[in-house]
Amino acid sequence: MKKALSALALIATGAATQAFAEFPEKEIQGIIQWGAGGSTDTVMRSVTPHAETALGSKIVLQNMTGAVGAIALNHVAGSDADGYTLLMGAENPQMYKVLGLGETDYNDMVPVRVLARGVPVFVAGANAPYNTMEEFVAFAEANPGDVRVGSTGPGGLTSIVLAMLTSQVKLDLTRVPYDGDGPALTALQGGAIDVMPVALGAAFEGVRAGRMKVIGLVDVVENDLVPGVPPITQAYPGFSNYLPWGPFFGVFAPAGTPDNVVAKLSAAFETGAQNPEFVALMEGRGFSISNIGGAEAVQFLTNYRSVSSWLVHDAGFAKKSPEEFGIARPGE
Repeated sequence: MKKALSALALIATGAATQAFAEFPEKEIQGIIQWGAGGSTDTVMRSVTPHAETALGSKIVLQNMTGAVGAIALNHVAGSDADGYTLLMGAENPQMYKVLGLGETDYNDMVPVRVLARGVPVFVAGANAPYNTMEEFVAFAEANPGDVRVGSTGPGGLTSIVLAMLTSQVKLDLTRVPYDGDGPALTALQGGAIDVMPVALGAAFEGVRAGRMKVIGLVDVVENDLVPGVPPITQAYPGFSNYLPWGPFFGVFAPAGTPDNVVAKLSAAFETGAQNPEFVALMEGRGFSISNIGGAEAVQFLTNYRSVSSWLVHDAGFAKKSPEEFGIARPGE
């Protein structure tokens, strides 16, 4: 009897292995964590056609917004671990646990590929009465509560960058929430908000068209895409404790997805991220190509979670200590 059961188990295992070996056999669903027109949407809709060609399968993209990206993440994390439902996400989930937004982050999923990273900037309306970070800070100090700053919610790029800023200067800002940086930048151009911390890539076209301007470069070095804008560390040296830092964009699968399926998906997106059209688009918009997977991606995600989780904790708006989740403080 035991031999018969063992034989059946081997047959079942062999059938499953064969099925996954033939992956993909149908179209794949890619869930984009943020709304249309934002940074994540731009990156994923740019790289996916090239990944489709390499994989030989259609990847249908769908925007799923809400709860600072948690709705999309939970949808994918709870899907079958078969490679047919993928999350196209940004950095926010790495702070979910300390912010009390969820019990799952990217370290609880399988990183298919971390594709690119962005450089944060502060942008303002084209007619704003300030052109530099010093002028902006002085205006905000003189007009407490009057400056409206766009936000994508706790744990997003805006909250992290503003935490960096308020660790250096105390400002009374009015934060206005949006479902992604695309809608927020539209609001900025329409005058509904005054300032937005955002990835340079998301704002670049608007800046180049003169509809908004960069008043701060959140980096330690100058950037050729925004000539004349000094790195923020020149005015506020304390930022060097956190930089370089920036948003990232990656593709993730549910935990338990078979290794050979992950390998096929990772190889396809690796090829897609090497496509000259994608590389040119990313570099032209201020993104840098990462294109990492496997253990290297896991280490990157672990380090990112450490820096960001402790930053929001030390800034005073974390609901739980990183220590509760075994998240080590950077450098420890």
